[in-house]
Amino acid sequence: MYDWLLEHAAGVTRDDPVERVCLGLSWTLAEVGDSLGFAFGPRQVPRTLSWAGTLAGQGAERLYPWLLSWNGAEAAVGLAVVNAVVNRASPCLRQAQPLHGAVPGNLSVFEHFRPRLEGQKVAVIGHYPGLAQLWKDLPYRCFEREPQEGDLPDTAVERLLPEADWVFITASSLANKTLPRLLELSSHAQVVLMGPSLPWIYDWRRFGVNYLAGVRVRDAHAARQVVAEGGGTRLFAGPVEYALLGLDS
Repeated sequence: MYDWLLEHAAGVTRDDPVERVCLGLSWTLAEVGDSLGFAFGPRQVPRTLSWAGTLAGQGAERLYPWLLSWNGAEAAVGLAVVNAVVNRASPCLRQAQPLHGAVPGNLSVFEHFRPRLEGQKVAVIGHYPGLAQLWKDLPYRCFEREPQEGDLPDTAVERLLPEADWVFITASSLANKTLPRLLELSSHAQVVLMGPSLPWIYDWRRFGVNYLAGVRVRDAHAARQVVAEGGGTRLFAGPVEYALLGLDS
């Protein structure tokens, strides 16, 4: 999967340098040309980063391989650069339909799919604030690396994920290297890969993904400011919007 993703990025990379990189409290942002790419911020970052102050101006092809790193900060930078490169000219991002539901941000994805989930076994990878209230009438299992009340630990996926009919997977699992196994365990389910960390590529179908639910930038200036000022869900309040694309057709 990672070789495929880096090869795809290499195939669309031009000579544009990385204009800026920002490691915010919630999001990592990279800018290549006029394109912004996001990744979920690493949970723990050391106070001293040897490469701080050196990334802007480097060629994207030098930084997107950082996605392979086991260092959380480097992997986040690599994924953000991959997304800036891949998503700026992605035909499937142009084809994706915006989600304008009654609830904001990532909850709009769960709201959209709710009518299809009645009587289904549903699993969600990652804890989403507000989902328990939105789906208060729908039983589902949430698997989380740092479990909150009602969540199952992420290790429980090995036993329980193959039972699911629908699986919603955060694309931040690309950076922490858990996505390949999650998709393997979800091979019999309908899979929604979602979040700002998503690279918009049709060929996710080859790995068993049925739907892409990522973001489209609406206001680049506001997105930069929100990330730099430590914003989390504030990113969805104008700077970006969620969009959805089915891959089965």
